[in-house]
Amino acid sequence: MKLKQSLFAALVAGLACGSLQAQTKWDMPTPYAESNFHTKNVKQFADEVKAASGGKLEFAVHSNASLIKHPDIKRAVQTGQVNIGEFLVSVISNESAIFAFDSNPFLAANYDAAKKLWRVAKPYIEKRLDAQGVKLLYSVPWPPQGIYTKKPLNSIVDLKGAKFRTYSATTSEFAKQMGAVPTTIQVPEIPQAFITGTVDAMITSGATGVDTQAWDYLKYYYDTEAFLPQNVVVVNKAAFAKLDATTQKAVLDAAAKAEERGWAESAAHNEGYKKTMADKGIIVGKPSAKLAAELNAIGATMAQQWVSKTGPDAQAILNEIR
Repeated sequence: MKLKQSLFAALVAGLACGSLQAQTKWDMPTPYAESNFHTKNVKQFADEVKAASGGKLEFAVHSNASLIKHPDIKRAVQTGQVNIGEFLVSVISNESAIFAFDSNPFLAANYDAAKKLWRVAKPYIEKRLDAQGVKLLYSVPWPPQGIYTKKPLNSIVDLKGAKFRTYSATTSEFAKQMGAVPTTIQVPEIPQAFITGTVDAMITSGATGVDTQAWDYLKYYYDTEAFLPQNVVVVNKAAFAKLDATTQKAVLDAAAKAEERGWAESAAHNEGYKKTMADKGIIVGKPSAKLAAELNAIGATMAQQWVSKTGPDAQAILNEIR
């Protein structure tokens, strides 16, 4: 009898252990605040993966760069420090200029153009990430980028010598082309940077303006619709390969839904962000004809620079979208 009880106890313990081993929990660093639409989309993605996998795979979402700083997220996924993460793809353009495909000013300045650009560029991005041991899951754009200032902006001359907040190599080049001084500041530090005078102006979306309550430290928003930078969610290839086929399918299906949902949410919220800022006291408007012409000229210059840095892949992308 005791032998049977011992065997039964061992069997129960083994089953319990097997059940625990079948459940996987991954940390998932993301760069933005809980209130941001990207973060909300990621959390819904995580919920859908957990439900579709029957609880076998769960993501612990760490928002606002609380686990890993934004510029380090991709590297953390690549090295296996974490298995999944979200980041702005142009943040890693210092690794390869191909990752700045979405950030050439006025190359794809609305949602339809940005979607076409993504369709064309996606295979090149996937190939590059795959070679680094990283699998692309989905991408979602920010709303079109506008310029925020403390003082009126009628021409790029008004930005000469200004400390301009940037978040990627491309936005730093954009600042230089305007005669401004690029200063890299991550999103959580934006309000303090303006309040302390570390920066005077920036280019970013209405979403970031609302998330950081730009009306507390800025006065003007020029709706330049310069470009729609994209966030990507990626997974470590080796970790993904260890998942069973059913769980892999759950991740890929949820990722496809997150991409579709994210694009729709970005577009739906765009006008609302501008209205919120206007209601809070920011003067929201379009750039003057002179400023628009100057910015378009900078965009054309930067597109050619991008091709020179990137090579045939960039030229192929430009040829196809044009």
